[in-house]
Amino acid sequence: MTLNYQVVVVGGGPAGLAAACSAREAGAERVLVLERDKEPGGILNQCIHNGFGLHYFKEELTGPEYAGRFIQRASELGVEILLDTMVLSVEEDHTVRAVNCRDGLLEIQAGAVVLAMGCRERTRGAIAIPGDRPAGIFTAGTAQRYINIEGWMVGRRVVILGSGDIGLIMARRMTLEGANVLACVELMPYSNGLNRNIVQCLKDYGIPLYLSHTITNIVGRERVEQVVVSEVGADRRPIPGTEITFDCDTVLLSVGLIPENELTRAAGIPIDSRTSGAVVFENMETATPGIFSCGNVVHVHDLVDFVTAESRRAGAAAARYAAAGQSSPALSCLEVQNGAGVTYTVPQKIRPAHVEKGVDLFFRVDNVYRNRRICVTSSGEELCSFSREHMAPGEMEHIVLPKRLLERAGDGKLTVSLAAEKGAKE
Repeated sequence: MTLNYQVVVVGGGPAGLAAACSAREAGAERVLVLERDKEPGGILNQCIHNGFGLHYFKEELTGPEYAGRFIQRASELGVEILLDTMVLSVEEDHTVRAVNCRDGLLEIQAGAVVLAMGCRERTRGAIAIPGDRPAGIFTAGTAQRYINIEGWMVGRRVVILGSGDIGLIMARRMTLEGANVLACVELMPYSNGLNRNIVQCLKDYGIPLYLSHTITNIVGRERVEQVVVSEVGADRRPIPGTEITFDCDTVLLSVGLIPENELTRAAGIPIDSRTSGAVVFENMETATPGIFSCGNVVHVHDLVDFVTAESRRAGAAAARYAAAGQSSPALSCLEVQNGAGVTYTVPQKIRPAHVEKGVDLFFRVDNVYRNRRICVTSSGEELCSFSREHMAPGEMEHIVLPKRLLERAGDGKLTVSLAAEKGAKE
């Protein structure tokens, strides 16, 4: 079966739904969303806690409520959604091949494609925890799905490795379901989650957070019986003699997220080694004209509100591309680089001619900093700076670069780095 659409969106989570709605609102008449799950909404369907929508909707919603608003909006706009459909490939000429049980193999010709596949969790195998291989070891997201959607309790005495937001939220969720969360263990000397989640999910429930610690052994035959936690030094290696043993039956892993970019790589689209996502321009277009990428498949976000804003930008740009049949030419392109204290930047490339007023630039820092300036420089000249009282790796930073500043960049490069505030104490 061969189909034709102006915009095809791969992924029906919050990024895909926002991109599809935006494309339709921007004038694309035929918009299709391909989703491999049985329902649209993605990870939000299992996030039954509140705290979503504060930025975008200016009110507090649960994950399903947030997703429901975009599902309803997509329906009102006439966006088509194919569920239980697995995308097999995306070609340079915008041909998308997918398969499902109802229609068989589908070949879809798109005017533009938006990649919004989201991300997945790192597993035990990815971080090589030593010890036995018993039952009772879950990623935090898997445990969340079991409890919130399937209705199964995964354990009663729990140790959580990693302080990512999903792990912190599951510490609270497990406690509310009657489990005893013994500890949250973090390898780094700082938490990788939002500060509000540390307060609301750990401190409010008296759950200890062990920074600069990691699990060095898991003991158990059929089921987890014990875990051994050790302090680590500056080199992140365990320090002998610091072992703490916890009697537990469950280990939850919240040790990072990986963008789902198998389709992106297969399409020959360049990947940024810093983000594990596609290299994108200011409008979220990849190096392949007419193929856009947005949401957690580009870089892992803290808040779904930011995913929505970014994805709406990608959807509108995809609609414009589909209408024109090509990207408008740009005379120059700026490469955005990360300097001292910054781990990555998105977008990685900016075409000033395509910018109307300004560019939203997102990045993360590599440590906890206080009283710093975010400096944007080109050819050794500081173009602008932004003051921050506090920055941490677990919280994504956002600045806006006005078009007039971009036109001043001299050597085709912009560098984003951190510098101490003059006269400020560390």
